[in-house]
Amino acid sequence: MPTKERRNRNSNLFLKRRGKEATTPIAKPKAFDLNKFKSKQKPTIPDVETLLTALPVHSIAQAKDFVRLHPNEAEYWSSELCFVNVPTKDQKRDTLHLIEEELAMRFLPSARILRMRLALATKPYDVFFLCQVPSQNLDNQWNKSNLRACEQAKEKWTEVTSRKAEGVENYKIDAARNPKAFPDPKWPRRP
Repeated sequence: MPTKERRNRNSNLFLKRRGKEATTPIAKPKAFDLNKFKSKQKPTIPDVETLLTALPVHSIAQAKDFVRLHPNEAEYWSSELCFVNVPTKDQKRDTLHLIEEELAMRFLPSARILRMRLALATKPYDVFFLCQVPSQNLDNQWNKSNLRACEQAKEKWTEVTSRKAEGVENYKIDAARNPKAFPDPKWPRRP
């Protein structure tokens, strides 16, 4: 047994006989390195994502930016729904509300009942909203061009602008020149 170990062992035995506890020395760090303490993990719990809560509802043209619509119509697009615009105190615009079709037809003139689909959509960098997708009067040029833009936006970043100022009754549909102009959307995994 080396001499140093023998001395430590003998001093520990001496301390135990006197009723004192032996202590083990702790090695001192060589040099302090703050990098050892840096956080390297994302501040999330694994396999947990933030659920989308209340989302704004508007048309693809009202986004006034490039837009993508979720490509999975079966899980991220609604069927045709009934809506009505309701005036709300202290709001500039009426508020869009879902309404049961039977109630709407019983109490409202047919011109006030809005029928459309909703699709999960995003602007660049995952700014999500529900996009109004026309489902009726598809012979109308506004609805026809809007629907064409929504279909294109399932695959490409698409920007839609009104051509009303030009005296044309439809939307101008532009795709991003560079398909990688914006990162691909991080769609929520739950429909």
